[in-house]
Amino acid sequence: MTMQQTPLLMSRILGRGAKLDPNVEIVTLLADGTHRQTLEATATRSRQLASALSDHGVKPGDRIASFMWNNYRHLELYQAVPSMGCVLHTLNIRLSSFDLEYIINHAADRVIFADEDLLPLLEPILDRIPTVELLVISRHGEGGESGFPNQLDYEAFIEGQPADFEWPEIDENAPMGLCYTSGTTGKPKGVMYTNRSTYLHTITQAMTDSMGLSSLDSVCGIVPMFHAMGWGLPFTASMLGCKQVLPHRFMDPERLVALMAQEEVTISAGVPTIWQGIRNLLEENPKKYDLSKLSRLTCGGSAPPVSLMRWYFEKLGVEMIQGWGMTETNPLGTLSRKVAKRSHLNLTEEQQFDNIAKAGLLMPGLELEIVDENWHPVPHDGDSVGELLIRGPWICAEYYNDPQPEKFHDGWLVTGDVAKIDGEEYLIIADRSKDLIKSGGEWISSVDLENHIVALDGVVQAAVVAQKHPKWDERPVALVILVDGSNITTELILEHCTEIFAKWQLPDDVIFVDQIPLTSTGKIDKKTIRAQLEQQAYQLPDLRSA
Repeated sequence: MTMQQTPLLMSRILGRGAKLDPNVEIVTLLADGTHRQTLEATATRSRQLASALSDHGVKPGDRIASFMWNNYRHLELYQAVPSMGCVLHTLNIRLSSFDLEYIINHAADRVIFADEDLLPLLEPILDRIPTVELLVISRHGEGGESGFPNQLDYEAFIEGQPADFEWPEIDENAPMGLCYTSGTTGKPKGVMYTNRSTYLHTITQAMTDSMGLSSLDSVCGIVPMFHAMGWGLPFTASMLGCKQVLPHRFMDPERLVALMAQEEVTISAGVPTIWQGIRNLLEENPKKYDLSKLSRLTCGGSAPPVSLMRWYFEKLGVEMIQGWGMTETNPLGTLSRKVAKRSHLNLTEEQQFDNIAKAGLLMPGLELEIVDENWHPVPHDGDSVGELLIRGPWICAEYYNDPQPEKFHDGWLVTGDVAKIDGEEYLIIADRSKDLIKSGGEWISSVDLENHIVALDGVVQAAVVAQKHPKWDERPVALVILVDGSNITTELILEHCTEIFAKWQLPDDVIFVDQIPLTSTGKIDKKTIRAQLEQQAYQLPDLRSA
C-alpha cells in the first residue's frame, strides 16, 4: 500500500485556525487602545495582500522584507508571503544601518513593508538598496515619513484586491523564510527556512511535550517576529486557531502586564529581561493585575535564573519553560519542562527545579552530540565537555549564498556552544567556543568590535569581553592599549564604533590599560580578563550614567 505524497507546504496549515474558529481574535496593542480583527478577516486580508504582491509582479522565490513590530499586519505577511511561494525576510530593527544595508542587498529584497515609526531607521540607506522597488508603509496614526521614491500605504496597497487568491503548488523544499544571524564574526549570515522545515517545526512546537500549544490558548508573543520568525509561534498559533495577542512597540512592563490581564493570556514567550521586569512590577503591585489565566511562560535567548523560575511558580503558579536554540535551528532545539518524563512524576520540587535549570531535552526528530577536537563523541555523563553539534529536518545545512564550511561537519551544524549532556540526556550549556556576547537576547561579536577599535589610529590592541549585567544578562567591555602619547578618548572610540555598530552593541565601558593578558599561544586570554573584571582588578568608568 502506498500513501499520498502530499508536499508539506505552509499554505496547507496556516489557514486551518481561521477555517475552524473564524471569529477568534487577533488583538494588537496600539497607542490609543487595541486593534481587533478575527482570524477569518486576517486570512482574507492575507489573500488580498498576496493578490497585491502578485499584481506588482512578485513571483515565487522572491524575497519580501518586513521591518515591523509584532502586530496584525506583520501576521498577515507571515501568512501571505510563504503561502504564495515567496520568502519572508524579517529584518532585525535593532541592527545598525551598516548591517541592514548589507543584508537587504545580500537577500536582494524586492519589497519592504515597514511600520511608520521605524522609517527613520531605514532612511539612511534608502539610496543604497537598489533591488528594492517598493516601500509599503504600515500606518498606525503615529506619524513617520520616508523619502523613498516609490511608496504606498499598506491599506491602499491591498484595497480592492480579490480575496480568492489560490495558493500555488510548489516544492516542499522551496524557501519560505529568511533570517540573518546578528553578532556572528564577520558579516551577518542568512538562514533560509523551507516550507518542509517550518511545517515540521510548527507541528512539533504544538506537541504536549514541547510548548503544548492548544487552540484553547491565548498566546502573547513578546519575542520579536524578526527573531527566528518569532520562535515559530505565529505559525503554530495560526495553525491551531489560538487567540493571538500582539504588543506592537509597547514593551514596557506596565503595558504588557495590563494587556496580558485584559486579554486573558495563557502562554507567553520572551527573553529573561522581559520576565525580570514583569516580576519587579508585580512585586510592587501585588494585587493590581489578574494573571490567573496565565499558565506558562517560555523563556529563551539566554538562561533564566532559577530564582526567577521559582518566583513565577511559587507566586503565580506559572511554569517557566526554558528553551535552547539558534536562528540556525528554526529555532526550537531543546526545552526544559518542570516535569518532563513519566519517571519524573515522583521527583521532589527541588529536583524538578534542578532539571529546568538545564537547557532541556531534545525535540523529537532532532539529534544532539558533543565531540572533542577530533570530532569524537564524548560521554553523556554530565561532566564531559565538548563542542555541541545538532542535526535534523529543521536544522540549517548551509548559509544562504555564503559558504561557511567550518560551521558544518559531516551533516551536523557546529553550534559554537560548548556543552555537557547528562545521563538523562539533558543538555547543559557550559560556554561558547566563539567569543560572542549575548545582551538582552541579541548577539554581539567581540571579535568584530575588537577589529574595528584596532583600526583606529593610535590604538595598539583591543580586547572585548562579556561582563555580567543585572538587566541585559551580558554587556561588552573593551580593554584598549594606546600608542604612547595618543590623545584618544573613550568618546572617540565609541563614536568610531557607531560607524558600523548599533548603539546597543557598543561597549558599556572602555578601559585603557598598559597590557592585555595573553595565552601561551599569544591569543588574548579572555577567560583571565573576565575573571579580573569580576574581581574588579580594572578601574571601570561608569559610562551607563554618563
